Amino acid sequence: MQTFNSITSAIFDVILAPFGHRWAWFDLLVWPIVAGVVALVIYKAVSNQKGIADAKRKIMVNLLEVVLYRENVLGVLGSTAKGLAQNLRYIGYNVLPMIVLIVPMTIILVQLVANYAYDPIARGDVRLLEVTLAPGASFQPRDVSAQFPDQVAVQAGPVRTPDGRIFWRIQMLEDGDFAIQLNAGGETQPKEIVVGEEPRKVPVMRTQGWEALLYPGETALPSGSVFETIVVSAPERDLSPLPSGEGGILLWFFVASLVAGFLLRKRLGVTL
Repeated sequence: MQTFNSITSAIFDVILAPFGHRWAWFDLLVWPIVAGVVALVIYKAVSNQKGIADAKRKIMVNLLEVVLYRENVLGVLGSTAKGLAQNLRYIGYNVLPMIVLIVPMTIILVQLVANYAYDPIARGDVRLLEVTLAPGASFQPRDVSAQFPDQVAVQAGPVRTPDGRIFWRIQMLEDGDFAIQLNAGGETQPKEIVVGEEPRKVPVMRTQGWEALLYPGETALPSGSVFETIVVSAPERDLSPLPSGEGGILLWFFVASLVAGFLLRKRLGVTL
């Protein structure tokens, strides 16, 4: 996971934010359109365009038969069954393109979220540091400790729960980028925090496994780590008039990319 995230982040750190992270609207307008075009190109390349066109044509024929022969019950039932079969055929032609499209669409989306969904934590703000131990870890919550930089004050904690979670309440004292060091036995893992100053990529979670693909803002936890997740939440960035936060970017991305793809489909010669 880390190798994949490192490669994609290295690419997008160069091509995203050409005018700086303050101008988030530029990437949030351009990249859904790019994603829509990429989706059309991939869809055309891997889908059965003739089969899709034929299935759509036969669906329309079956619908017309239902309307024209609506007084013939057996005829309506037969046309309906044929229409449903053609719908299944149409869906089948779309399975492979959808599977292939998951990878590039997810890469673009998670990079936009990592760069624009969150604001740096404000100086003086109080946040929770939450650490979750991996299932089956040989260490207990009481064995976990943390070292904090001088720019971060601990107000409370550690508070340990039986389910393997440890919490600290921390306050940010200065602007800048800092790292908290988490220790469990012989393993030490850092957690970056971003405080104040200009808008920039804000990492919120370190995790391991496939979930790490969704959080490219920071290095993934190594496979087999005693830590499952290390989280310091950050405030959502106000992107108005566009939807804000992780969910807002997700909604905007899919709506805008779908609209772009629909409007450009004929120009690119794609049958959907």
